Amino acid sequence: MTLAGNCEIAVNGTLMQGLELNINLQAVGAVFIIEAITAPIYRLWSIDDRHPAMMRVSADGRSIALEIWSLPLAGLAKILQQEPAGLCIGKIKLADNSEVLGVLGEPFLCEGQREITEFGGWRNYIAILSEL
Repeated sequence: MTLAGNCEIAVNGTLMQGLELNINLQAVGAVFIIEAITAPIYRLWSIDDRHPAMMRVSADGRSIALEIWSLPLAGLAKILQQEPAGLCIGKIKLADNSEVLGVLGEPFLCEGQREITEFGGWRNYIAILSEL
């Protein structure tokens, strides 16, 4: 449910609860709504093990774990300005076939990077990294 004057955004990486850039969401008054998964039409890459980039694909996609947040419309621009180059906002299709704005990666950003789709999400991937 979106609050008046707010929008919803799906995040799939360092903006998630307890992770490095979640403070950026909190700083603009964002409120966590729910954990969710995408429809099985996305792939995920690790960008130098610093953050992920998710792209919608036409074949061989999988579901990716993410979080849905509600934030003031003015906060959306601030969040975007703080995101690394190559990340952008687009429509993300969720497993229940609804759509929400969310963070996606541009194709150039993923070139030559490690694909991590098999992990199902950024949290699972960084958990494996911490065990190495």
